[in-house]
Amino acid sequence: MLLDQINVTGDIKKIPQSDYGKLAKEIREFLIEKISHTGGHLASNLGAVELTMALHIALDLPKDRIIWDVGHQSYTHKLLTGRKSGFDSLRQFGGMSGFPKRCESPADSFDTGHSSTSISAGLGMVKARDLCGDDYAVVSVIGDGSLTGGLAYEAMNNLSKLETNFIIILNDNEMSISESVGGMGKYLDSVRTAQGYLNLKEDVYAQLRSNTKVVDSIRRAKNSFKQLFVPGMVFENLGITYLGPVDGHDTAGLVRVIKEARKVKKAVMIHVVTKKGKGYEPAERHPARFHGTEPFIIENGLPRNPRSTANYQDIFSTVMCKLGARNDKVVAITAAMADGTGLKRFRNMYPDRFVDAGIAEEHAVSFAAGLALGGYKPVFAVYSSFLQRAYDQILEDVCLQNLPVVFAVDRAGLVGSDGETHQGIFDLSYLSSMPNMHICAPKNKWELSDMLKFAVGFNGPIAVRYPRGNAYDGLKQFRAPIEMGKCEPIYEEKDICLLAVGCMVRIGEEVRDILKEKGLKCSLVNARFVKPIDTDYIKNAADSHRLFVTMEENVESGGYGEKVRAFIDDSRLDAGVMTIAIPDKFVTHGSVDRLRQELGIDAKSIADRIIREIHR
Repeated sequence: MLLDQINVTGDIKKIPQSDYGKLAKEIREFLIEKISHTGGHLASNLGAVELTMALHIALDLPKDRIIWDVGHQSYTHKLLTGRKSGFDSLRQFGGMSGFPKRCESPADSFDTGHSSTSISAGLGMVKARDLCGDDYAVVSVIGDGSLTGGLAYEAMNNLSKLETNFIIILNDNEMSISESVGGMGKYLDSVRTAQGYLNLKEDVYAQLRSNTKVVDSIRRAKNSFKQLFVPGMVFENLGITYLGPVDGHDTAGLVRVIKEARKVKKAVMIHVVTKKGKGYEPAERHPARFHGTEPFIIENGLPRNPRSTANYQDIFSTVMCKLGARNDKVVAITAAMADGTGLKRFRNMYPDRFVDAGIAEEHAVSFAAGLALGGYKPVFAVYSSFLQRAYDQILEDVCLQNLPVVFAVDRAGLVGSDGETHQGIFDLSYLSSMPNMHICAPKNKWELSDMLKFAVGFNGPIAVRYPRGNAYDGLKQFRAPIEMGKCEPIYEEKDICLLAVGCMVRIGEEVRDILKEKGLKCSLVNARFVKPIDTDYIKNAADSHRLFVTMEENVESGGYGEKVRAFIDDSRLDAGVMTIAIPDKFVTHGSVDRLRQELGIDAKSIADRIIREIHR
C-alpha cells in the first residue's frame, strides 16, 4: 500500500504523480474504516483528501504553516504527518484529538475547534514572519460555511493592503460562489500568476507612477475587464487576488495553483470546489449526518449502536413545534445548526418564523433583540461553547435592555469526544455575571418541556441549559410547576443536602443511594434555577442540614456553588458548603463518563468526598 510508505511529514513527496489517485483512494478507505469504529468527522474529511495532499506536496512542512479553520477536516493532514496509529484512539480519552493540536505535531501550527478564525490567525503569522525577516508560507484553509462568520470578513478587511504573500484556500463543498466563464477564467488565473505577467505589471506601474492620470486609466480599464471575465470579484475588490474555481479533487492541478499563488506578493484566495463525503455513498447522500458521526456500519452507513430513547434535542424539537403552533409570535433562530439543535422540523413547519443566521452568533443575538423589540418571542438555539462568541451582544443588546429573548443553550456541560473547544462548561459562569439574565436547567426530559414553555412566557432574558445526548426520563413523578427562582425538593431528610443542577440531579440520585448505604441521611434537591438561586429554601434547610453539597457540570469559578457559598457566608448560616464542579481548566476529549471520573464529578467520587468530609 502507498499509505504504508508515509510515516513522517514529507514522505508524500516521494509518491509519483501517477499514483496520486491511488493514494487518495487508500486514504479514503482508511478514514472510513477507522471512523466507522471511533466516530468522528467523516464527510468533511473525505471531501478534503486531494486538497490536503496537494498542500503537503506543494509546501515545505513543518516550516510552512497551515491553519485549518475549525480543524475538523484535518484527518488527512494527521495521516500525512505520521499519526496513522493514532486513529485507533481518535477522540478517545488519552488518544489523538479530532482537531489540530500543536502538542501532537510540529506540523500543526494553530489549535482550532471553532470557526472563522483561520484568516485572522494566518494574518498574524504573516506579520510575525515578515517582522522576523523569514520566508515561510502561511496558508489558511477555510470552508464556505465558516466564511459566513463575521470574523473572517474582519480579517479580510485588515489584509486588503497586504504587500506580502498570504494564501487563503476557500474549500467550497456546498456551492460555487461564482462560475468560471469557460476557459477564460482558467487562462487569466495562469496569466496573472505567471512571473512574467507580475513583473510586467510592476514595471509598467513603476514607469508610469509620475503620471497618475494614465495609471488610473489603466487600472479602470483593467478592473472593467476583470469584472466581465474574472470570478470572485468580491475578493478582488477587497485587495485579494482570486484564483478559481479550481477542481478540489485534482491533486496535480491543485499543486500547480498553490505553487503559482506562492509567487504573489499579496493576499491570494484559491477557490477550491470539493464534494463532501466523496468516495463513500452514504456520506455523499447525507453529508450533514456524516459531518460528526457516531460509529457506523460501513456497508449501509447505519449507526452501530442506534439510540433507543429520545435525546434532549428531540424533546426540544417537539416542544418548539408545539409552541410555534400555539403562539404565532414565536420565532426560532439558529447559527448554522438547524439539524444539530433540532430546529429542522420547526423550519419545515414554519419557514417564515425560522432564521438561520449562519455561523454568526453575534449577529443572531442582536437580531433576536430586534425581534423582541418588534413584539416577537425569539428562541435562539445554540451550542453552549458557540454562545461564548456573542458575550457582548447578550450583555449589551439583550440584558441591558431587559428584552424577552430565550436562549436554548444546547450541549451544556461535558460533550465528550470533541474536546476542549466544545465542552460547554463556562455558560453558567458568564451568563450569571449579566444583570437581568435568568438561568434554569432541567433534571429530565419532562422538565425541559416545562421550562421551555415557562421561558417563552417569561418577560425578560432567560437561558434554558440542557446537555447533549439521551434525555433522562427518571423522576417523572416529580413535576412541580416552574416558579422563577424556586428549587424543587425531591427527597427531604436531614443532615446532608445535595443541591444538584440539571443533569447532575440524576447523579445526585446515585450519590444519595451510596450515602444511605453508609447509614447517612441525605436530601436531594433539584436546583432548577442557577440565577436567581432559591435563597429561601437554603435558609430554611440550614436549620436541619449541616452540609450543603452543590453539584454542577460547569467550572467552579462563577458557578452555582460559589453563589450558594456566598449566600450562606453572607447570611452567617450554621452550615458547611462543599462545591462539586469542574476545576477551572480546559477539559480534554473522551467519553462523558470517563471525563466525569477524571474530574471527580461522578457519583462514586462525589460520595467518597462527602464521606471523607463527614468523618473528618
